[in-house]
Amino acid sequence: MFAIKGRPAIKVLRTPDAAFADISDFPFASHYLEIRDAGSGTPLRIHYIDEGPRDAPMVLMMHGEPTWSYLYRHMIGPVAAAGYRVIAPDLVGFGRSDKPAAKSDYTYAAHVGWMRQWLEALDLTNITLACQDWGSLVGLRLAAAMPDRFSGVVLSNGGLPEGGPAPRPFAIWRAFSKWSPLFPIGRIINKGTKRALSDAEIAAYDAPFPDARYKAGARIFPALVPFAGNPAVPDQRTAWQVFEAWDKPFLCAFSNGDPITRGGESRFIGRVPGTAGQPHRTLNGGHFIQEDDPAGFVAAILEVAGRDGQ
Repeated sequence: MFAIKGRPAIKVLRTPDAAFADISDFPFASHYLEIRDAGSGTPLRIHYIDEGPRDAPMVLMMHGEPTWSYLYRHMIGPVAAAGYRVIAPDLVGFGRSDKPAAKSDYTYAAHVGWMRQWLEALDLTNITLACQDWGSLVGLRLAAAMPDRFSGVVLSNGGLPEGGPAPRPFAIWRAFSKWSPLFPIGRIINKGTKRALSDAEIAAYDAPFPDARYKAGARIFPALVPFAGNPAVPDQRTAWQVFEAWDKPFLCAFSNGDPITRGGESRFIGRVPGTAGQPHRTLNGGHFIQEDDPAGFVAAILEVAGRDGQ
């Protein structure tokens, strides 16, 4: 390990491949790309799924907290079959991607920087962004920073907070993630869906985290959401300036059963010019809408991907 720019090297954990061996409902080949943390120079390996024709218009599916690309397993195939190239990465700290071991290694700015390196290294363009939860916090920041690479956005159960108080359900979740002695990832996700996940599905969500050492990112992410007093608020407001002039398709597809983000589309519709005339819709399910209404989310994606100037 080594350090540059005066910052110590990051201690990195990598979930053994054997942890994923029993997952039977995720039939996609794994791809990896190594980036470097800008502050320390530490190598970080990012895992991603890459399905469909390589020269086709692209759909980028970005997951949130505390999930991984497995969340999109019911959506990747249908979108690829419709003629699109589908890329679904695991954020650093999640899935098969590397996991910095210390909570202090994770910042909002670092995550945006890591995923920007990844996206630029793959030279992804003509992207329809499909995002939810932290997939929107990171994905929308990428779109704002590199708007020429993106042709449309489909947003579900997420947002781009820029200060203000945290909603009460989120404040409770944030406190739980910080103080609970146990942090059972699979069961947490199961509580965020309307349908009951099977034991095998719960185990698949647990797979990236063999023990508590691997959960630093999952534990700290709720504290990084930029509500009042968060140092990321100025960067959020800069991103919002981009979206206040965004005239590309921007479709909201929030769910009817998420206590944290319900009504969140009102922060975008009308404020983002690209929301005008879009067939915004309400999906049926909880927070992890990819589990409850994957067909509805796919339909929203194809609506935008088919009309965004490609």
